Amino acid sequence: MTSHEFYMKRCIELAKNGLGSTYPNPLVGSVIVHNGKIIGEGWHRKAGEPHAEVHAIQSVKDTSLLKEATIYVSLEPCSHFGKTPPCCDLILANKIPNVVIGTVDPFALVAGNGIKRLVENGKNVTVGILEEDCNELNKRFFTFHQKKRPYIILKWAETHDGFIAPTNKENKEPVWITNANSRQLVHKWRTEEQAILVGTQTVLDDNPKLDAREYKGNNPARIIWDKSGKTPLDFNVYNENNLTYFLTETDFEKKSEKILHKKCIFDKNLTKNTADFLYQENIQSVIIEGGKQTLQSFIDANLWDEARIFVSPISFGTGKMGPEFPKKNKTHQEKWGNDVVTYYRNYD
Repeated sequence: MTSHEFYMKRCIELAKNGLGSTYPNPLVGSVIVHNGKIIGEGWHRKAGEPHAEVHAIQSVKDTSLLKEATIYVSLEPCSHFGKTPPCCDLILANKIPNVVIGTVDPFALVAGNGIKRLVENGKNVTVGILEEDCNELNKRFFTFHQKKRPYIILKWAETHDGFIAPTNKENKEPVWITNANSRQLVHKWRTEEQAILVGTQTVLDDNPKLDAREYKGNNPARIIWDKSGKTPLDFNVYNENNLTYFLTETDFEKKSEKILHKKCIFDKNLTKNTADFLYQENIQSVIIEGGKQTLQSFIDANLWDEARIFVSPISFGTGKMGPEFPKKNKTHQEKWGNDVVTYYRNYD
């Protein structure tokens, strides 16, 4: 590993601290090095607050060293005024001579302009250090800006014999297939994504809360497919703990600022219509946690980026089968007690 890669790896580690709290901004980490020693570090913590480069520069105790230092940043520094001033201007103002960048920012207002500005002002700029890792770090941000849709994660749990739900239920409560540790992991995932989507039947069967109550962090926005408005008003998804969108073909009176009904066309392009809607709402990522029909619609449309599938050791014997899924491009597996979760990526 070269010194550039070593410090860029540290930038990536720092950036991950912001996962779930920087939307709609990307995850960014920054390190400042002088004579082989890290003298400053920072990461972007929340949208509207200072960027990673600002925190890194502010953490340097002896600012006179900046004129001889190298600043590492996992994503191209911004060159435009948004909610905060341009980071390029801050680098120039502090006369930092060397800038090492992980990857170019795809956002239209940056997209190479930051690099261009630094080079035009005489800075020694190096680009493309651990580029693939830096792109992976911001897979949500990159997908949103390059594909004009959110990053889509499929998630479900199935029994050892392939069922995702029993044939019959006694009450409107979830039937847990996985163990408590696996369920807490899912709640952690929910804090990392902007939205969670389910279909009407899942809501009617389970009356779920669709929040992250078992892990500290942000609750995702709830997206409910409810074509004809079947969800009872006293169900959990009508509480105001989360921003909630009901995608429907039925006319509704406005409920509140946090419970919104939006018209959606429920045809063969429902998954794309939904992705388009989420893009318009500036939602960069969504977990699909619905039943078989909801999950299958995204699989059949090949409209997904990642799948996370739990398999538990329990068996139902009969029940509702899991989706038909092309189990290829497996990236890795993890054990959570007796449960196994397998991760897949869609490279098509």
